[in-house]
Amino acid sequence: MRLRVEFTTEPFDLDEAPAHALAAREVIEGAELDAVDVGPFGNTAEGAADAVLGTVDALLRKSLDAGATRISLQVNVIGEGGH
Repeated sequence: MRLRVEFTTEPFDLDEAPAHALAAREVIEGAELDAVDVGPFGNTAEGAADAVLGTVDALLRKSLDAGATRISLQVNVIGEGGH
């Protein structure tokens, strides 16, 4: 099964990326995922279910540890294949 995750971390800072956003970016860009898109107001990535779910766990933990007060995420099944 393949999954797509979309997420944002808060609080927002329009002047510079907060520590929790940088932590989330580091996790998502370092993961073995496909089609990673990191932006100022939302982020998406796709990959095999195990990779996405493991990345979501790390993303939640590291973003919260770095000061996130809210993390919004959505996970969608986008196809079969992978483990």
